[in-house]
Amino acid sequence: MSGDIALYVHWPFCVTKCPYCDFNSHVRERVDQSRWRDALLADLRHEAALTGGQKLVSIFFGGGTPSLMEPATAEALIAEALRLWPAAADPEITLEANPSSVEAARFADFAAAGVNRVSLGLQALDDAALKLLGRPHDLAQGLAALDTAQAHFPRVSFDLIHTRPGQTSVEWETELARALSFGTEHLSAYQLTIEPGTRFHTLAAKGLLTLPDEEEAATMFDLTGELCAAAGLPLYEISNHARPGAESRHNLQYWTYGDYAGIGPGAHGRRGGLATTRIRRPESWLEAVSARGHGLEAEEAIDRSAAAEEALLMGLRLVRGIEPAHFEARTGLPLDSVAEPQARARLQAMGLLEPGLRLRTTEAGRPLTNRLLVELVSGLESAAGHAK
Repeated sequence: MSGDIALYVHWPFCVTKCPYCDFNSHVRERVDQSRWRDALLADLRHEAALTGGQKLVSIFFGGGTPSLMEPATAEALIAEALRLWPAAADPEITLEANPSSVEAARFADFAAAGVNRVSLGLQALDDAALKLLGRPHDLAQGLAALDTAQAHFPRVSFDLIHTRPGQTSVEWETELARALSFGTEHLSAYQLTIEPGTRFHTLAAKGLLTLPDEEEAATMFDLTGELCAAAGLPLYEISNHARPGAESRHNLQYWTYGDYAGIGPGAHGRRGGLATTRIRRPESWLEAVSARGHGLEAEEAIDRSAAAEEALLMGLRLVRGIEPAHFEARTGLPLDSVAEPQARARLQAMGLLEPGLRLRTTEAGRPLTNRLLVELVSGLESAAGHAK
């Protein structure tokens, strides 16, 4: 097997509950780090045995609260991954972290372990908003953690959430301008959405939570692109902005429908046309790894129509769009046979898609990616059937 691959390491444990995390049952005060290190290494070796000829471009420690993993565990996993896979020059190694003082105190050790990029979950630059979002940190802690991250890692990103209850576009403009003054190379700016099963969904259903209307949300989206571009961090994906060359290589592997190996409880992966799923419950995952050397729950072939729809959805999120030859290599279907020509021409005439061979949204079409996908895939089943 050849080509690039990314590695995603899922650390499932948190120390506090949050209002929109579906891993709240995994809150733990103590974890046997040695046992978990050995199990993650075993799960890693299983994936490497199946994909060892591929070039490793990135490692991402996510979760959960992966920055509460012992740095020695991260160091062991990084070293083993670089031993088992041929690596790209200077592979990107990212740690996802919450901005608490406990986690920030470990940043120096994570940098020494080999992590060269941190993604910090600031989420807001306002104490009232942080409380509403259920974050355990306040603004002072968040900014202190950002300072510490910038002192220890060569590459730093953080995320913010806009379109919050009661927020106006003027308030967001002020908050975003302050965020850009911190000088990081990458910024993720997400629109708050209400997901079923969360505290926010319950409050909204009771009429106790009202988000800004569509017009105000669109204004915030446009402001984000304008201010970030002016600060030298142009948009490269619907919610992500970076200095040229500082884009997240790991996330680009997802968005270009590349292979990635996922290890740890509940981790998903894509490799060799297969979708992999790890056992979700931590203790059950540990038992499986102990018994058979890996925590796989399922390994399923991805049919061409599903692959094409996934690749379209991912690729349309990118400002650079979808290159036809790459799409066909990843899905087995020509892009023209999947993106229905009449629908594509209609969307171009509406100013939502750019003309040309590459399938890419315009600035006006970018916020409408999901709607565009529905229009474009109307001929997907017949295209997949003819290609079998």
